[in-house]
Parts: sequence; C-alpha cells; structure tokens
Amino acid sequence: MAPAPLLDVQVQPPNGESSTPQSKSQKATTKAERRALQEKQRAAKAVKAAAVPNGVNGKQGNKTPLPSSSNSPAPKKAVKTETPLKPAFAAMNKGAKDAKLGTVSSVDAVVDRARGLRIFSHFGLPKPVSVGKGDIHPTIVRLALLFSNFKIVGANARCIATLTAFKTVIQDYVTPPNNTLSRHLMTHLSPQISHLVAARPMSVTMGNAIRQLKLEISGSDIDLPEQDAKDALCQKIDNYIRDRIIIADQVIQETAGNKIKDGDIILTYARSSVVEKVLLGAHSEGRNFSVIVVDSRPMLEGKRLLSVLSSAGVHCSYLLLPALGSVITEVSTVLVGAHSIHSNGALFSRAGTALIAMMAKQHSVPVVVCCETYKFSEGIQLDSFTKNELAPLGDLFSSFPLTKPRDALALQNQPNLEILNPLYDLTPPTCITAVVTEVGVIPPNSMSSIPLALGRLL
Repeated sequence: MAPAPLLDVQVQPPNGESSTPQSKSQKATTKAERRALQEKQRAAKAVKAAAVPNGVNGKQGNKTPLPSSSNSPAPKKAVKTETPLKPAFAAMNKGAKDAKLGTVSSVDAVVDRARGLRIFSHFGLPKPVSVGKGDIHPTIVRLALLFSNFKIVGANARCIATLTAFKTVIQDYVTPPNNTLSRHLMTHLSPQISHLVAARPMSVTMGNAIRQLKLEISGSDIDLPEQDAKDALCQKIDNYIRDRIIIADQVIQETAGNKIKDGDIILTYARSSVVEKVLLGAHSEGRNFSVIVVDSRPMLEGKRLLSVLSSAGVHCSYLLLPALGSVITEVSTVLVGAHSIHSNGALFSRAGTALIAMMAKQHSVPVVVCCETYKFSEGIQLDSFTKNELAPLGDLFSSFPLTKPRDALALQNQPNLEILNPLYDLTPPTCITAVVTEVGVIPPNSMSSIPLALGRLL
C-alpha cells in the first residue's frame, strides 16, 4: 500500500490572517508606543528644567534633557520641541553668570577693562588689592594699598617702605613649636611678599633687598634667643637702608654736584629723589645755575620737583615733553634718575627718558644718570615692551586750580578707546654718557663691573 501523499497546507489562524503580518503589526505598534513614551518623557524633563532653571548647584539650566534608555534614534520632533527653549536657557544661564560676577574679585574687572589691547596684556597693571591668601600682616595690607594707589612712588621710597614694613612683621612674628626662626620665617614672609606683588609688580630694588634679607635670615644663628635673632635681623635691615640708599645718595650727591658749574643749565625729567638731592646740594654750596624741569602726563611728577626747587630758591623752568626740542640746544647737562640699570648698560627709567637721552645725544649734550648700585640688575633687557608697567589713568598729582570737575577733565577708557600709559622705557647705553654711583663714575658699558667694585658677586 502506497504511503499517503504529503499535503502542502498552511495552517490559518482563527481570525483568518496570516502569522507573518501578525508579528509585523505587533512590532510596529511597539515602536509607536515607545516613541510616544519617549516624547512624553522629554516633555516632562523640559517642563521640569523650565520650572527649576538652576537645578542642583545652579547648573541644571545649561544641560539639555537626556534621551531615554532606548537604543532607538532620537526623533526629529523631540529636537524641534527643544529649540524654542534654548533662548530661555541662554537667558537663565546669562542671569546665573551675572550673579556669579558679583562674587568675582574687582581685580578681574580692572584687568578686563584696562587690557582691551591684547598686545599689551602682559603689562603689569595697577589694581585694587584683594584679600590675600595666608596670614597677611596689617602693615603689609596698608602698604599694598599705598602701592596700588600710587601713593608711594619711586624705587628708593618703595624699597624703604617695604623693608620698614618687614621690620614690623619680623618683630610681631612668633616661631611655631618644633621650628627654628631661620627656617620658618621665610615661610611666614612669602605670603606677605606675594600680597605686595599682587598690588603692584615688584621693582628691581625691592627684589634685590628681599634677596639680601632672605640671605640674612638663612644665615641666622639658631642658638640665639628668638628676640635677639629678630633684633639682629632688624638691625641688618637698618644697615642695608643706611649703606645702600642713604649714604649712597650722599656720595652721589657730592660726586654729581661737583660736575655742576656756575651758569650751567641742567635739564631733568620727571622727579628723581637722587637728582633732587644733587640739585639742592649744589645750590646750597653757592653754585649759580638754572634747572629745566621736563614733565609728561599722566603722573606729572615734575610738579613736585618744581615746587621743591623753586621753594629752595633755584631758578627753574617748567615744560612738557613735546616742547623739548625748543630748549635742548640751550642745555649744558641732562641729569636723570633710574628705576634700574642692567648689565649691558641699558637704563630702565620713567617713560620719556629715552626720548630725552636720544635728543640730547643728537645735540651733543652729555647725559648723566644718578643711580645707586643696589638698582643694578644682572639681567639684560633689550626693549620696554617685554617687561613694563601701566601708569594709572588721569592726572593724580594735579595742583593747579580747575574750572571743571576733575572727572570731566580726566580721560577714561571708552568702548572704542583704550588708554595706554606705559610707566617705563629703556634707554640704550649708546645714549648715556656716564653713570654716577657711590663707587664712582662708571661708563654704561662697564656696568657689569659693579659686583666686583662692591667686592662680591651678585
């Protein structure tokens, strides 16, 4: 008997539809449900973010809603629903940033306002003093305010003020247990120095004095009682001020004063404490000469020098820097001070000194620099752009009567105007005739011999 034939019969479901369309319909339905659920979750998160824009730690407003855990691609409709919310988030984010700016130090505001010219952004800026890190002595806080407001200007005055403040800090210092003064005192002085530097960039004179102070502290006898060691350090600070500044100025005053003869016309620029002593000393010795004080904005320091000299009976003339060409042919000697002098003989001094020295050289007028040896810097500087400082805006020392309010006359930064006042410039050694120091009259190209003249190496 032959086997029964196999029948190719498809089993139909009870509802009359095939099984394959049934599974595809179920899958499509599942995707639609997932998509609807995903959109519902996105909308709920968007509403929640709009209700609490800052969220946790004030940062939720910057975050976009997270997609669901499904692996399916995000639909285009969800992107469209987020787009109208972005301006609101941006406004909220801006509001949060504006609120945070209230807590930012005012130093940053001054930096942003005065450094509009990016090419000069590395210049040191006068800025308000913020609260420093560490234990800052009240004397240092006060001194930093005076520095930042340009109430104390001049290399000698800043160095003397710094060393005097350090004497107070040292006397109030107490060595912690299990420490020695010679090792821990510099740890205590470091934040004080940083606070002063934050107020205004450190001058070369301050740097040399602080370096010498560190050397004296490290060489302190650990067997001395604490008070005796502090008294010894304060005595060494007094000796440094006396030997390197006060007595040095007296020697320079005598040496440079002997170069002034009757009938000479001395031209000086801005105000140097050493040059002022030289001129007053020569006048007190009975020499008959006249002085031309050249000045420039914004500091106008020559007004103070003019007041001192005229009160002492010295015949003076006062003019601004642009009028230099009209009087340079009548000058006998140019006498200027120094902020610092480098080993290649370049002079770093108040901005405008280089112009005067170059014009004096063109008219064969000798240029004499009065500079103490502690202003010597072993580095070499080739221009005044690499390192400089910005002078404050406006006329700080105006003494003339004003018919208008000072605020109306002072030139301030504007949206399309940035005021730049470099405080120093660099005079090349070829424009300098001689440098008068306490160790003698030195040609500018021999400034590197100063350490040997002092009997030590810097």
